[in-house]
Amino acid sequence: MILFISDLHLAPQAPGVARLFLDFLGGRARAAEHLFILGDLFEAWPGDDCLDDARDSFAAEIVAALRLLVTAGIGVSVMHGNRDFLLGEVFAARSGARLLPDPHVLSLPTWQFVLSHGDALCTDDHEYQSFRSLVRRAEWQAAFLARPLAERRAVAVALRQKSESAKRDKAEYLMDVNPGTTDDFLRAHGYASLIHGHTHRPATHDHLVDGIHVERWVLADWTETQGECLCWNGSNLTRERLR
Repeated sequence: MILFISDLHLAPQAPGVARLFLDFLGGRARAAEHLFILGDLFEAWPGDDCLDDARDSFAAEIVAALRLLVTAGIGVSVMHGNRDFLLGEVFAARSGARLLPDPHVLSLPTWQFVLSHGDALCTDDHEYQSFRSLVRRAEWQAAFLARPLAERRAVAVALRQKSESAKRDKAEYLMDVNPGTTDDFLRAHGYASLIHGHTHRPATHDHLVDGIHVERWVLADWTETQGECLCWNGSNLTRERLR
């Protein structure tokens, strides 16, 4: 069994989501062979040095729980999201998780998937894509991480507030994947089934690309009272609610 989740947006301000996730790691996830987390595990990630911040142990507690899952023999892979794109090698080493590129092709004995966070497919939102291009540059990240942790935390809060304000003014289509971009993506990846998150619009879509039917599975975001994982049993994908 392989499990896929995304968009938990873990933060101290959302204790219900953290409880659901920790219960998931200690329970349902233990029956899996591998867990794929496709972005936005955390609401914000100011840098791996937050794991050593004695004033805020939240991130360290989550990472320790991931390490316990890995120690139990379950593979864990984590992809960067638009909120936690600064997850780095220290996070990987302490959690035991493998950091995945976006996109990532997952070839299994009976099927092939392409995994993505999904934000790169929302190409109608030009403002966001410009921001994404900037913050994914190595030089920008190096300069940002050189700033004091407290300052980085403050910037993350300000960016979050700005993002929420911008969402209220954006048309719905701007926050979803662009159909043409998505079809091109599916074509470029050999018509593999796509699994992604980011849009918070859980659904299963059928794309007809060059006469070939290609499935696109959108993962659900987690709330204070409910989570969801996508389960692959070797022949089928199914959704499973977590409470």
